[in-house]
Amino acid sequence: MNIHKEISFEDEICDYLESQGWLHDSGDAQLFDRARALYASDLVEWLRTSQPKAWEAVSKSGEAALLDRVRKQIDTRGTLDVLRHGIDMIGVRGTLKLAEFKPALKDNPEIVARYQANRLRVIRQVKYSTTNENSIDLVLFLNGIPVATAELKTDFTQSVDDAIDQYRYDRPPRAAGRTEPLLSFPSGALVHFAVSNAQVFMTTKLAGKATRFLPFNKGDDGGAGNPLNPNGHRTAYLWEEVWERESWLELIGRYIIAEKDKKGNLTTLIFPRYHQLDATRKLVRTVLEEGPGKKYLIQHSAGSGKTNSIAWSAHFLADLHDANRSKMFDTVIVVSDRRVIDGQLQDAIFSFERTLGVVETIKGDGGSKSGQLAQVTCNGCCYGRTDDQQLAMCSNNSVLFLTCQEQGVRSWSTFSFFFIER
Repeated sequence: MNIHKEISFEDEICDYLESQGWLHDSGDAQLFDRARALYASDLVEWLRTSQPKAWEAVSKSGEAALLDRVRKQIDTRGTLDVLRHGIDMIGVRGTLKLAEFKPALKDNPEIVARYQANRLRVIRQVKYSTTNENSIDLVLFLNGIPVATAELKTDFTQSVDDAIDQYRYDRPPRAAGRTEPLLSFPSGALVHFAVSNAQVFMTTKLAGKATRFLPFNKGDDGGAGNPLNPNGHRTAYLWEEVWERESWLELIGRYIIAEKDKKGNLTTLIFPRYHQLDATRKLVRTVLEEGPGKKYLIQHSAGSGKTNSIAWSAHFLADLHDANRSKMFDTVIVVSDRRVIDGQLQDAIFSFERTLGVVETIKGDGGSKSGQLAQVTCNGCCYGRTDDQQLAMCSNNSVLFLTCQEQGVRSWSTFSFFFIER
């Protein structure tokens, strides 16, 4: 009975996604390349449609050479980096893009066309292993590259805990001494969802019994879980909101944070929890509607990920444009009174932006912090990080603008301030 209910659950999710533009066919699973963990036809069609000149050069080497190169690059650099930055191939001038994410402005018709050409596909019952016949309920693809998996359970006979246990005990990233390309980190799917009718949990790194899952729930009247949904499952927001085309592409292109160790090795992928996604999107949407000059309060409890929420918000507001295509904020300043969070923020914000001079830390080395803050903002830095000793200066704009005028730089700018309080 539970198998039939799970099949019905799969039907409902896949039918909805297909109605919203996702690609889906009952025979898709047979075309999945287990050894490379790729859906080749979508990758080829993406390249053919989005980069016809590059595809002309690639096709001369044959499809197998392309698939091997993509797999090798994913194994070396990780799925996220390859999707965001593309790959190089012999005989192809420039970078071969494997995805296109929404630009801040729509000035370049080629970029817009590539963004619209992205191919999202959901495949059911994917037999992924080269050593056994195990199958995963759902796998989500972007241009033929797997980006998410999902194990589904219905609350009639099982719970979300059963889906979590299935990942921990039956979906190892290595089996029979061999790596499972779909499940390995960081070269497999970016995120793995355990889903029931009532709750959603997720992880970005499968590690057998040690796998750590985090809740991806909306909350229910101040408590855990999800509220009743008069129109269907409590967890319908996952496929109706989170997996919605533009939402999903934004998540992959802008939200996921890649954390590295001191040697530059990728150690963790941070995928936003639902409350972080909801808060940051509401903030951006509200600022677009109301414009600069307003005050907003975002409340976070201890351990709820406020550091990353601030980093995401600062990053998005620094790149926000109004209806006239003008940047809404010249500088985003994050003010913190805690050294630990200050260090965490630095790492999080720098993980978004590596361009020299875009992110600056206000330390006061070799001069006053207020003077350094003024210099940074006058130079058009996107982010300035400072502490509570500059609060008086920040609240007195005339001091900042006067300093800018003395330096011969424009005297009017728009700033966004984030204040972190205990």
